Amino acid sequence: MRVVLAEDLYLLRAGLARLLAAHDIQVIAAIETSGELLGALLGDRPDLAIIDVRLPPTFTDEGLRVAIEARRRLPGLPVLVLSQYVEQLYARELLSDRAGGVGYLLKDRVFSDDQFVDALRTVAAGGTVIDQEVIAKLLRRKENCADDAVGRLSPREREVLELMAQGRSNAAIAQRLFVSEKAVSKHTTSIFAKLGLEPSDDDNRRVLAVLAYLNP
Repeated sequence: MRVVLAEDLYLLRAGLARLLAAHDIQVIAAIETSGELLGALLGDRPDLAIIDVRLPPTFTDEGLRVAIEARRRLPGLPVLVLSQYVEQLYARELLSDRAGGVGYLLKDRVFSDDQFVDALRTVAAGGTVIDQEVIAKLLRRKENCADDAVGRLSPREREVLELMAQGRSNAAIAQRLFVSEKAVSKHTTSIFAKLGLEPSDDDNRRVLAVLAYLNP
């Protein structure tokens, strides 16, 4: 796998490069600033980009904006955001792209190199890997906005969806809401229908439900 890595902190950038090399993943470019990043992505066309949200010069949301622009020019370019922060607006735009090949992990919630490398390979293969804490934070913010997506779901369905975003099973949701598992299953089916998600054997539909809800 060929990877472009964008991280402004030298020690973290060098450490990630060594970790990836130990798993036979080639870092073809290690980028420090947002100004270099888009050219590297378009020129090198990596199998995966690992990008921090906040990069020089402004340390705000440059990494995410470059990722979105790169995927606009190279549709489906696999991107994994690795950050300490959940940036609201551009994160929703990136994660709501149903083309797949996207991920968002929080640095302080990556607990092993195997977990991290598995996430990289999933995203590179076109899958979606999102830390449940990221989805929950975006979902809580979205629920405070009045729009058509909110209006399609009942208050109970929004509760179920938020708990779903936290990675809870139907049984765990039922226990939390003091309802039957069958009731949760009915709410889940209704959520999928309202968000236009067709029946599928892919368990990723729960993630897609959350992303569809987050889509501006």
